[in-house]
Amino acid sequence: MRIDFRGSPEPTLGVEWELALVDRRTRDLRNDAAHLFARAKARMPDPNRLHKELLKNTVELVTRVCHTVPEAMADLRETLGYVVPACDELDLDLYGAGTHPFAKWDGQQLTEGHRYEELINRTQWWGRQMLIWGVHVHVGMPAEERVMPVLSALLTYYPHLQALSASSPIWAGVDTGYASNRALMFQQLPTAGLPFQFQAWDEFERFVEDQLTTGVIDELSEIRWDVRPAVTHGTLENRVCDGVSTFADLGSLVALMHCLVVWLDERCAAGETLPTMPPWHVQENKWRAARYGVDAIVILDAQSNERLVTEDLAELVEKLAPVADRLGCAEELAGVLQIPVRGASYQRQRAIAERTGGDLVAVVDSVVQELRAELR
Repeated sequence: MRIDFRGSPEPTLGVEWELALVDRRTRDLRNDAAHLFARAKARMPDPNRLHKELLKNTVELVTRVCHTVPEAMADLRETLGYVVPACDELDLDLYGAGTHPFAKWDGQQLTEGHRYEELINRTQWWGRQMLIWGVHVHVGMPAEERVMPVLSALLTYYPHLQALSASSPIWAGVDTGYASNRALMFQQLPTAGLPFQFQAWDEFERFVEDQLTTGVIDELSEIRWDVRPAVTHGTLENRVCDGVSTFADLGSLVALMHCLVVWLDERCAAGETLPTMPPWHVQENKWRAARYGVDAIVILDAQSNERLVTEDLAELVEKLAPVADRLGCAEELAGVLQIPVRGASYQRQRAIAERTGGDLVAVVDSVVQELRAELR
């Protein structure tokens, strides 16, 4: 089976930002995406920048094809300029985190469409549990033969992205003890979770053919890996990160993902064999980052060396600095190191819960206000 990767001649950038809709008074989820779309899209010059998702409590902001992180952030801010007034009319707020701390899954409504109905029909209880939100970042890659080596090498930095973005500590009213409960929830879906590590594109083609032949998937987009090739866009799509509530955090995370892919691709193009880790180390790192967040001690290489993730992050940012300069995101990349200083989202949420005696409405309100404060 032949799958053509329509390579991008430039390291373009695209961002998909999932946000939940919450009621302004109760702070519970609201299934009002259709009403929001009707108002916001009528005012937008490009309605395609606002997408529906699996559940009616979710909207997804999607950028145009961008070339720099500042351009992508400006694009998202522009879209919010249409979405937020529509939210105001409906007494809604936008909530940017990996999970909602007290919403009940059985009160959520499925978005109309055969694709979503079939997903729930197949996955049943686990599919209906998917009250999760994330950020997806596409980075353009020029050459099909380098996609799989770069994907495998990128998994070495999976825990860095997961730890920094972790924003889902509380689920169904209970602190799970995890920084990212979303990471472990999402991998329960068929074809979701960590990707297989293929070194050559034809290995990926054989895998897809097997999946289609056996009915595991009906189309390529149903491969829901945390990092996957997006063949029609000519990008590598990074789906590791939890939902994000501030432009500062989002810009830094997008910059880190942009720089990592470009850095690894350039090394591969120069003939370097990119370092990878065995799948069992990658899997363990995912669990450690989901459990401990920025306090995780992660495995660095195939030789089983370990280090605190924030210490390794400081060295990584230094390595990527020249790439960030060329890509126009030096300031955003440097901001990566400020996330642990001010506290990752899961830490900020827990601090509010502790300060208020476990008031989860206050937790939701704090996440909402973080984004609101940046839009004033």
